[in-house]
Amino acid sequence: MRPALTAIVLSLAALAGCRGDPVKCDQGCRNYFTLHFWAEADKELARAPADQRDALRKQKLGDLDKRMADGVDMCVSQCQAASNKDDIECMIAAKTVEQVRACANTWSK
Repeated sequence: MRPALTAIVLSLAALAGCRGDPVKCDQGCRNYFTLHFWAEADKELARAPADQRDALRKQKLGDLDKRMADGVDMCVSQCQAASNKDDIECMIAAKTVEQVRACANTWSK
């Protein structure tokens, strides 16, 4: 009985090790969402009259918070399932939407 129990414990440990780091996935996904969001929002802000930009920016901050709340969990789940440490680190380090899009390209399809 002991060898079977040991095999089960080792199998569960191996499966747990195959998942991406949830904290790093959360960081990467939040960066992904933020960069994507502001790439579009900045275009809208640039088109807005100068005297309306501050109010619009405040509205956009609230929109970003809502989008994160609605979608970051799914992103983290996909990231963990992909379990690609290099992609996760890339997403965290990305500074542009193009960079973060290239990082996540392998698991977000």
